[in-house]
Amino acid sequence: MTNLLLYQRIAQQLAEDIRRGVYRPGERVPSVRKMSRQLSVSHATVLQAYANLEDQGMIRARPQSGFYVHQTPVLTAPTPDIARVERPTLVTRSSIINQVLSESRREGLIPLGAAVPHVDYLPVRALHQQLAKVTRFQSPRAFSYMFSPGYEPLRRQVAIRMRDAGVVVDPGEIVITHGCVDALQMSLRVLTRPGDLIAAESPTYYGLLQLADLLGLKVIEIPSDPDTGMSLEALQLAAGQWPIKALVLTARLSNPLGVSMPDHRQKQLLNLAARFDIQIVEDDIYGELMFEQDQYKALKSNDRDGRVIYCSSFSKTLSPGVRIGWVIAGRHQPEIERLQTFSTHSACSVTQMAVAAYLENGGYDRHLRAIRQEYRKNLSAFQLAVQRYFPEGTQMTRPKGNFILWVSLPVRVNTQELHVRALEQGISIAPGLIFSNTEQFNHCIRLNCGLPWNHETERALRTLGQLASELCRDAQ
Repeated sequence: MTNLLLYQRIAQQLAEDIRRGVYRPGERVPSVRKMSRQLSVSHATVLQAYANLEDQGMIRARPQSGFYVHQTPVLTAPTPDIARVERPTLVTRSSIINQVLSESRREGLIPLGAAVPHVDYLPVRALHQQLAKVTRFQSPRAFSYMFSPGYEPLRRQVAIRMRDAGVVVDPGEIVITHGCVDALQMSLRVLTRPGDLIAAESPTYYGLLQLADLLGLKVIEIPSDPDTGMSLEALQLAAGQWPIKALVLTARLSNPLGVSMPDHRQKQLLNLAARFDIQIVEDDIYGELMFEQDQYKALKSNDRDGRVIYCSSFSKTLSPGVRIGWVIAGRHQPEIERLQTFSTHSACSVTQMAVAAYLENGGYDRHLRAIRQEYRKNLSAFQLAVQRYFPEGTQMTRPKGNFILWVSLPVRVNTQELHVRALEQGISIAPGLIFSNTEQFNHCIRLNCGLPWNHETERALRTLGQLASELCRDAQ
């Protein structure tokens, strides 16, 4: 514990020196050897401190040269405005959503639409090795049915990982699912009935809107601030007018805004939910991609009366294809298990066992650290490209993690038309109208920054900016 505190103090001091201009962008910071000698600490402690600063994006290592202050141009584009409250609706956008999803798999398209990480950012080789071992050495069990609540060694590993989210849970309280959407749909099925009203963030994950439609639920969209998350004032007003049965939200790195709710607002939200007796379903699928892991915890970590059902998966960190998620449902777990037993039994046996083996054998935290660094760099590059190439008046979010960016263009730009024109240039985007049942975000797009940053990616953003500028001029 002493070493941990020591390297943090060293990192904080050097970060403060960088902020005060002692070391400027592009300049070399003291070598590991020199810092070790100056502070009378080990080389390992200094390397830990420098690794921490790399994670924050403040310094970069250059092979055979040392560590340098990262040159990050200043972002001047403002963040998007907050949405307004509309009446509950049943409107859907299924056709264009299906199109965006199919585009992510089309050869030759630059997939800036669907939030799917590039294969370069997935531990494909390590997963392949574990799959091969499982199928070779545990074939009788691997090729048999796996029943709810799922493979016990995997549930044990998930319980360990939940500690990082601030949630203390036993393996027996975890149910393995077919990804996060499966966890969400079962949670909503045990909390609601067709015709009930649920609340969601605005803008929100389009899959939730489609899921609500399939379950026959109405949705009231609650505006979210790009900096602090869901408007608690708007939620209180809505709860006073309509009988909200459940609230679905992402407290860490929401989709598409990428906003994280501070701890004190999480507690206020839980108090508000208790006052109006609203159950909460937390979608924390992006939580492990926070750039600063200790900065925000899951909403579930503040839950004291079992009001929050927690859902997540490995789709954004390990692989979308393994289809491994989980749900922590508390008192609703028996019903969740019953639903799963008489529908899907559980997730695929082979992948449950392979993922458990991968987590047990280590490497996952190292993998997370690596992709967080990559996504931080990608987000910065995308933001600067948008600022440079997009029309004047463009706004964008400032996510503290993840690989998605919400961009608000001038209101006269119809991003559904931009979507059509971009496709003609071999570029796929996600237009803003699919993230709401209202028409408030027709001038917005969500960009997938989970792609390697290269000349092709920059050229796509430059083309997208040119198309948006043309639409701006045409609408004048």
